[in-house]
Amino acid sequence: MKPLNRYRPRLKVRVTPDTPVSTHRIGMVVPSSNTTMETEIPELLRRVIGQGHRFTFHASRMRMKKVSLEELGQMNVQADRCAEELSDAAVDVAAYACLVAVMSEGPEFAAEIGEKLTQILKSGQASAEMITSAGALIDGVRTLGVRRVALITPYMKPLTALVVECLEGAGIEVVDSISLEIADNLEVGRRNPEDLVEISRGLDLAQAEAVIISACVQMPSLEAIPRVEDETGLPVLSAATATLRSILESLNISVDIPGGGSLLQMSRSSSMKEVE
Repeated sequence: MKPLNRYRPRLKVRVTPDTPVSTHRIGMVVPSSNTTMETEIPELLRRVIGQGHRFTFHASRMRMKKVSLEELGQMNVQADRCAEELSDAAVDVAAYACLVAVMSEGPEFAAEIGEKLTQILKSGQASAEMITSAGALIDGVRTLGVRRVALITPYMKPLTALVVECLEGAGIEVVDSISLEIADNLEVGRRNPEDLVEISRGLDLAQAEAVIISACVQMPSLEAIPRVEDETGLPVLSAATATLRSILESLNISVDIPGGGSLLQMSRSSSMKEVE
């Protein structure tokens, strides 16, 4: 299969003191044990050179250490408090960054909790929006114009089954999946992202149109994304890269970030037609 032609030479744009710079406040609602979202998202945005944008990051945390249905449910109860805290910072956009906590509640829950938390955020910034990593991943797959995916999760198999059920409820067929069965969320965040290259070779991609290399915002994956795209010739995304795309779309900022996969190098005008 022919590898994707993703990379283009990038010219460094010289920013002068007179260049207008817009500052955007990005909020994150994350599990207390999450160590990845506040590193991967800023790292990706640092790759955008001289685009006239400045980003600041503001997190609110929900207690969760073990990735289980019980702790995920207890964590979701804390969402309103976190949104209230971020509204005090008048963030422009925020992400509810725990994919499985939302997907375990079913495909409609992403829209429901996003709408509810958006209303809370608006008390600090009238144009603010709360996106969810769960909704962003679904939107990301649709933006790529594909219908069938293979995926890797760090979750126990019953939780992975709920993620698959949620995706399929949204019209996305999961043709194969791998569960790493790690319950300790800190352990998930300590994984070497490059291990996902070898793990992805165990996926059956015969019917896949895209690979979700990490269906979890806590499992690091940035280094693996371009390598797996090269090997498979398929678009590769993660919960984190899909979340970032939704963040930037909410801010009405054109997407063109190198090394984060095809999804982050597709401007709105060049996006593939969404699957109907």
